[in-house]
Amino acid sequence: MEIGAYSFGDTPLNSDGSPRPTAEAISNLHEAIVHADAAGLDYFGVGEHHTPSMPASSPGATIAAAAAATKQITLGSASSIISTDDPVRVYQQFATADAISGGGRVEITAGRGSSVETFPLFGYSLEDYDRLYAEKLDLLMALNAAGNEFFSWSGSVRPDLDNLAVVPRPVAGTLPIWLATGGNPGSSARAGTLGLPVSYGIIGGAPHRFAPLAELYRKSAAQAGHRPDQAKVSVAAMGLVAPTKAEAVERFYPGWYNLNVEMGQRRGWPEPDRRDYLAQADAPGAYYIGDPDEVAERIVDLHGHLGHMRHFLQMDLGGLPHEHLMESITLLATEVKPRVQRLLERSR
Repeated sequence: MEIGAYSFGDTPLNSDGSPRPTAEAISNLHEAIVHADAAGLDYFGVGEHHTPSMPASSPGATIAAAAAATKQITLGSASSIISTDDPVRVYQQFATADAISGGGRVEITAGRGSSVETFPLFGYSLEDYDRLYAEKLDLLMALNAAGNEFFSWSGSVRPDLDNLAVVPRPVAGTLPIWLATGGNPGSSARAGTLGLPVSYGIIGGAPHRFAPLAELYRKSAAQAGHRPDQAKVSVAAMGLVAPTKAEAVERFYPGWYNLNVEMGQRRGWPEPDRRDYLAQADAPGAYYIGDPDEVAERIVDLHGHLGHMRHFLQMDLGGLPHEHLMESITLLATEVKPRVQRLLERSR
C-alpha cells in the first residue's frame, strides 16, 4: 500500500483572516513536497484549481520543480483538468518533468474537474463537457501510446495533428495515466474498459460505498481483456494526522469551515455545521482525521472494501497553518505508513 498526500495549494491567512499572497501558497506547496520526499511518503499529487484560496493552477510546472528537488517520491497530477486544457501541452509538461526526475517518478491523472471555473477561464462551454473529456482523453492516451515523436490525430475539439513532433518523450517511452472520478459509475466502467488505473476522490459519505464502483471497474477491465495487474485503484481523501485525535479535529476544522463557506457562496450550500464535520471525522465518515493509529486502521479497513493500492490525503485547506501540514506529513510518513504495512501483513 502506497501512502501519500495531495494539494491544490492552500493560500495562508493572516491573523485577521485575510489571505496572504497566492505565491506564498505555491512556495509552501513546493516545500511540502520536498519534505514529503525526505520523510518517506510514496506519492504526492498536485491538483488543478484556479481560485484565490487554491491557486495550484499549473500541476505540470509545480511537479517539474519538485522533480528537480526530490529523489524518490512519485509525483502526479491530482488531477489535470484535460477537458479545458490541451492534452498535447499537458503531455509535454509531464514528459519534461519525467526527464527532470530521471524517469519513472511522474504520472498523469486525467479528470473532468469537480468545479467549473476552467470553462469560462479558457473559453469553453459546459454544453460540451462530455465531448471535450472523451476526445481529449483519447488524444492523451494516443500520445502516450505513440512510441515516437511524430504523431497524427484528428478530432473535433482541437486542430488535427498530421505527423507533427510532440517532444520530449518520457524516459521510458510512456507515462502512467490514471483516470480520476468522484464516483460516477460510467467513469469507473470507462477506466476499466480503457485499461487505465482509476483514482477515486472520496470527499463525503461513507468511503466503503465506493466498493461496488471498484467492482464495476475491475469487471469492466476483465471484460475488455486487460490483465488483473493493470486494474489499479487509488483513493484521494481529506484528512489530517496529529499526535492526538483531539488535536487533529481542532486543527482541521477551521480550514474545513472556511472552505465550505467559500463553496457555499458559489454553489448555494447552507452554512457549514460542525456536527456534519464531526460525523465525517469518525468512522465510517470520509475524513481521515486522527492520531496515527486511527488513521492507519481506517485506511486498512477501506482496503478491505476496495483493495486499493494507494491512499493519499488532502491536508491543507482553508488556510491550515503550514506547520500543521508539515507535522501531518511527517506523521503520515513515519507513523501511519509503517502501521498500515504491519496491519496489512497481519491480515494476509
